[in-house]
Amino acid sequence: MAQEQSLRDHLKRLLDWDDAHAGFDRVVAGVPAEMWGVRPEGLPYSLWQLLEHMRLAQADILDFCRNPQYSQPAWPDDYWPRTEAPPAPDAWERSVAAIRADRQALVEMIDDPGLNLFAEIGHGEGQTYLREVLLVADHGAYHLGEMVAVRRLLGVWG
Repeated sequence: MAQEQSLRDHLKRLLDWDDAHAGFDRVVAGVPAEMWGVRPEGLPYSLWQLLEHMRLAQADILDFCRNPQYSQPAWPDDYWPRTEAPPAPDAWERSVAAIRADRQALVEMIDDPGLNLFAEIGHGEGQTYLREVLLVADHGAYHLGEMVAVRRLLGVWG
């Protein structure tokens, strides 16, 4: 039981994205609105596109974990925003809030003592809850690193 709780605690820390690199809250804070949709030369995405991609992917994984009637969105179209810049002035903050809310839902899922993290998700193809949590953490860390690089290229980091 102690090992299982230790695993759950480690997973929650991993989702917080703040041990080995800049955390989510630091990466998304203080970005001037006029920079959200700017693509640095030589890169195929803007900060908005990375943020919204993270939101869409994390929401999809959470839905996969919770919804027995889950239907996978079309790749790549449904996993990336259609525009380089937010479509509305409040879209950045709504996306940030949604990522935080879904991350909290994942933490609550991890904390559920009735959930066997090693169990296969019934409507999946062998994926476990543990795999999906690790996937969210890995995917998030990857794109947070990209966001830091984009911010540096835009001169809005540090």
